[in-house]
Amino acid sequence: MSKKSDFTKGLKDLNEADLTARIKEDKLRLKKLEFAHAISPLESPVSIRNLRKDIARLQTELRKRQIEAIS
Repeated sequence: MSKKSDFTKGLKDLNEADLTARIKEDKLRLKKLEFAHAISPLESPVSIRNLRKDIARLQTELRKRQIEAIS
């Protein structure tokens, strides 16, 4: 199975508060990674791209649930 499908299946168990907390944590981790990469190149800069994609998936799931709650 792909990483994306595993990641999205794990999101089903989280509530909205957990999603927002996870988004905040991941954004902080992204800032730290970008800062570390600016100082000295990371061994795997792809991790920054993957983390950005994970944050986008989290935000998409959160927005989807907010829209469903309104409807």
